[in-house]
Amino acid sequence: MSNFAKSSPSRKLRITTGIAAMSVGVFMLAACSSSGDTAGDPAAEGDAAAAVCGPDTAETVTEVSPVEAPTAQERSEALKIGSLLPQTGTLAFLGPPEIAGVDLAVAEINASPSGVLGGNISVVHRDSGDTSTDIATQSVTDLLSQNVSAIVGAASSGVSMTVIDQITGAGVVQISPANTSAEFSTYDDKGFYFRTAPSDILQGRVNGNTIVNDGNASVGIIYLNDAYGSGLSESITTAVEAAGGEVVASEAFNEGDSQFSAQIDAVTAADPDAIALVAFDQTATIVPQLIGTKGFPADKLYMVDGNMADYSADFEEGTLNCAKGTIPGVVASDDFRAKLLGIDPELKDYTYGAESYDAVILAALAAQAGGAADSATIKDNMQKVSADGEKCTTYADCVALLEAGTDIDYDGVSGPISFDENGDPSEATIGIYQYGNGNTYSNIGEEAGQL
Repeated sequence: MSNFAKSSPSRKLRITTGIAAMSVGVFMLAACSSSGDTAGDPAAEGDAAAAVCGPDTAETVTEVSPVEAPTAQERSEALKIGSLLPQTGTLAFLGPPEIAGVDLAVAEINASPSGVLGGNISVVHRDSGDTSTDIATQSVTDLLSQNVSAIVGAASSGVSMTVIDQITGAGVVQISPANTSAEFSTYDDKGFYFRTAPSDILQGRVNGNTIVNDGNASVGIIYLNDAYGSGLSESITTAVEAAGGEVVASEAFNEGDSQFSAQIDAVTAADPDAIALVAFDQTATIVPQLIGTKGFPADKLYMVDGNMADYSADFEEGTLNCAKGTIPGVVASDDFRAKLLGIDPELKDYTYGAESYDAVILAALAAQAGGAADSATIKDNMQKVSADGEKCTTYADCVALLEAGTDIDYDGVSGPISFDENGDPSEATIGIYQYGNGNTYSNIGEEAGQL
């Protein structure tokens, strides 16, 4: 029998269950055995039994029908933006919802009677690739040559680290919908860098607290050795230790690696109660070895936004049953998912679609508030339109307020943003998800906190 098929009484958690110190506005978490509503599930086509942690049942998943994109007004271009999002590489699965989010925002802005400064917005899409290639640098060079005023991307923190100087050094606004590395908070970007996803300091807290609160006293971590993976691994470690747990093994791998047996062997040899896996598409190789070969129990596996995906076509049924993970952002509403499907009917995952949408809306509102569509004006007004004004939640409503001379506070579909002086959202929500028998996941709770 595998070491992981038995319980470990000596490692039973001897702490008071609770959340390590952080400012929490909302907390809701369903038990593993609960059976709740799955409306708004980011894996809407997957199994609704994720909250049940067992064989699929007859629970009903809310069906969402596509909504056609609005028709653009006929007028000249006023604002050009670029997107630097993954079409290839280890985060390619995140590209479709992010690109759809950008295109939806562009469509809605162009259908608005006011437009951006009375004109339309256009977008140029380019591939970010991953850190194993030089695609991002080439794409940014192309985008800058086309005189874009803002670039939405990259998704990967590691990729953004390779191009942030190129973008912000050219005096162009960069808005990432998915960068979560804490390094960006203090990076010397001359004020041109923003992100609509929160720093992994918060996701790490929620992930680590979830692991410990589930009764796991000892934790192993396998992580990608880049700005994203190492930073999130550190945040998870800090949270686990603050909550009274212990990280008994931590093993890194590099982008481009295809063999992970050494890391798996080292972590499982420490006999942890739970393992946190911080990875991208390497997960498709690691999980079968970890769960199938080593026999590590799926309900003791915890993942993160970089590898929370639909694995229904990758793994045997039940492989990930009861595994959990975290993703920044609120659960996409049925209405927003329907709009994204109107842009891309093939979507099965909606991760960071809302953050991508909000990035474009904020750039357009910043241009509108500043009265010009150049990068410097957008930079100077990004914080202004996201905080300390009258609340508004749509581009059209926000523009109407601006035209009336009213300061605005845009609250997006990804939640409140309120940029701080570092270009970070000052508050955020982290969703907690759980896999079911079909290897897709459902939302089981969320935590909202200040950063």
